[in-house]
Amino acid sequence: MMRIPTRTAFSSWLLLLTLAWLAVTPGIGPLVDAQGVASGWWQLRQQALYLTGVWAIGLMALTMLLALRLPWLERPLGGMDQVYRLHKWAGIGAALAAIAHWGAKESSGWIRQLWGRAGKPAREAVLPWLTDSRGLAKDLGEWAFYLLLALVALTLLTRLLAYRPWRWLHRAMPVLFLLLAFHSLALTPLAWWSQPTGLLMAGLLALGSAAALWSLAGGVGRRRQHAGRVHAVQALGGQDAPLEVICALAPSWPGHRAGQFAFVHFHAPSQTGQGGQSGQSSPWGEGAHPFTIASAQDSLGRSPQGEPLLRLVIKPLGDYTARLHRHLTAGQALTLEGPYGRFDARGRQGRQQVWIAAGVGITPFLALLEARQPGRAQAPAQAPAQVPEAAGTVHMHYCTNASASDPLLPRLRQLCAQARPPVTLQVHSDGQRLRPEDLERYDGPLDIWYCGPQSLGDALQAHASGPRPWRLHRESFAMR
Repeated sequence: MMRIPTRTAFSSWLLLLTLAWLAVTPGIGPLVDAQGVASGWWQLRQQALYLTGVWAIGLMALTMLLALRLPWLERPLGGMDQVYRLHKWAGIGAALAAIAHWGAKESSGWIRQLWGRAGKPAREAVLPWLTDSRGLAKDLGEWAFYLLLALVALTLLTRLLAYRPWRWLHRAMPVLFLLLAFHSLALTPLAWWSQPTGLLMAGLLALGSAAALWSLAGGVGRRRQHAGRVHAVQALGGQDAPLEVICALAPSWPGHRAGQFAFVHFHAPSQTGQGGQSGQSSPWGEGAHPFTIASAQDSLGRSPQGEPLLRLVIKPLGDYTARLHRHLTAGQALTLEGPYGRFDARGRQGRQQVWIAAGVGITPFLALLEARQPGRAQAPAQAPAQVPEAAGTVHMHYCTNASASDPLLPRLRQLCAQARPPVTLQVHSDGQRLRPEDLERYDGPLDIWYCGPQSLGDALQAHASGPRPWRLHRESFAMR
């Protein structure tokens, strides 16, 4: 199945909403007629209100749907990271549409100052049982608009607010959608409901409201959550070194494909004196965070209790992960939701695979390499396939600050040396940076799989869009 790029999905959704508006839009006459009546301006303002309103509620409904983390959306969009990327841009688009909607509403003042009220259309009829709710719907819509702008601004300006308070504020988004849904339902023209546009609006309002209520009820990802515990935890070096966490999961865990990730919530220890107390110094109030699974299915076997094991490699890149390093201990309970993602190195026949990892971006490749180890115990029949179809020789590049002290490099070298099909490894360290031009030496079309900092990913993206037949796969997952 061909992946739908995020921009294409966003543009197609916006086009659908625009076409729905066009289907019920009458023609607009001269902006100002010979008698100086600005009926055209008033009609233009009214249609701008309708169009921006359709855009705003349509994009908000899309954000509500995407926030549910539905697995069936991963395949067409190319992974849960792309689902979240579309969710973010739909939210930004909804905020911009809401600003335009507010601007169209406020434009009545200068139209009235320039040409007076002559030519202003009469109020259109709405659903009879909501006629008396016009004023309430307008007030609720205006307050929801202000709150929506504030939440989107805090999402974009991530440094203004720590993750924990942002997370709780973001949970108000479903409430804002329900307020805006009532605003739209009460003010949508009655004539629309008997046309295809009305059916689309009804579907958007119903779907978005159901998603919002499900989210408020705590249903997001609930069916894909699995209990577990920390089986073992080990720092892979000194200060600021990655933390290896071995998780033991319940038998309900369905297995995973190499390269996938999961949302992991580490619970506070039940015993006192283990750093599990609540407060600014502990990480237990953060909720679930996404971590790449750094082991292939069944590569670690099972615990003495028969629990399937998997590995996480967590680098202290932020406040949460730094605190996690200080407080996480063996035996703690955890909840793991997933697996998600399609970073599985499944390329096409006739295309050369190139893997590029930088920093902690090595974690999905560790799992992909484990899946290529000879003699590895075979996964159960119901588990997903591990080695990609049509797998061939892979050229891998690993970018690290200091190869001599990198705690993951020895393991990486061993896995590459033993991999079947083969994986050649080139390490870029100590000032020897990888440049996109360095990949020109590989002949033919390339499938490039990249995980690492955004700057290098953007440089690869710019180069891949050139004349060479390159396809770049990169995870762009972000919690906000």
